[in-house]
Amino acid sequence: MQATSLKNSCLALSFSFLTLCQAAEFPALGQQRDLLSAGAGQPPFDITKRSIPKEALHDGGPPKDGIPALDQPRFVTAEEAAAFLKDKDQVIGVYRNGEAKTYPLKVLVWHEVVNDEVGGRPSTVSYCPLNGAGVVYDPVVSGKQFTFGVTGKLYNSTVVLYDRQTQSLWSQVTKEAIAGPSTGVKLEMIPSLTTTWKHWKTLHPETRVLSPNTGFRRDYNQNPYATYYASDQLMFPVPKNVKSKLRNKERVIGLEMNGVSKAYAFSRLKKKATLIEDEVGGEKIHIHFDPKTETASITDSQGNMLPAFTIFWFAWQAFHPATQVFE
Repeated sequence: MQATSLKNSCLALSFSFLTLCQAAEFPALGQQRDLLSAGAGQPPFDITKRSIPKEALHDGGPPKDGIPALDQPRFVTAEEAAAFLKDKDQVIGVYRNGEAKTYPLKVLVWHEVVNDEVGGRPSTVSYCPLNGAGVVYDPVVSGKQFTFGVTGKLYNSTVVLYDRQTQSLWSQVTKEAIAGPSTGVKLEMIPSLTTTWKHWKTLHPETRVLSPNTGFRRDYNQNPYATYYASDQLMFPVPKNVKSKLRNKERVIGLEMNGVSKAYAFSRLKKKATLIEDEVGGEKIHIHFDPKTETASITDSQGNMLPAFTIFWFAWQAFHPATQVFE
């Protein structure tokens, strides 16, 4: 009788220990998990932990990885790029640690994410065809490197990424994880320039160029969003924060400094000088605009390029409802 009682006590203790271990490894165990479908044949995203309402995430159509990120991008010289790039083609240019790289939008529109290295440092390039923004991040946080893919979900009509290490969801514009285990983790934004191929190769003739030889069968001379760009209508809902009479898809360059955000519309910059002095968040800045190539950039008082967004107005104000607007 005593032996049986001891045996039962040991079993109970073992079960309790196992339960504690499981709870430590799987925080959601024993409580209701909130799952978000990733598409047919894909395991769902666990968004029990999140910083935005679940209803703010919309299904964009493709499943997880239905838009394939580029993990082994190939590059060619500026001379070789003449075979597929025209002078007026839009590109995202990055200069980091002495190395210049070019990411043509005609390639990015089909992939939206490039996991790469620039200047010997991991760099992630993201482009959202719906909001027109190209963003470059440093994907290393506290010594941990993230690599990214495309969820097929949208937040404020903007691409939502996921990291392959924790399966968390990330907002392209806020630069942070908005759902999943990494919620609240934020990436550093690397300055980049959205401009024409001619302008970028003039600035950096030694630049390497992302090749359309990606390993995927895509017509990189075909823009699947041409009809979308021809209209001012949106395909997915966004908060209505009317701060200006700007059109939804008016291109602006937006900046965040010391908790203050401000947008500079291209249509207004065209009417001003090519160099404008301003102040945002108590910091003096310079806005540079080239009307020939419609290229905008922002530098600090020492001439260092700041990480700014070239983006459609609707998306900027959706993420920055209290934004100031340059008049």
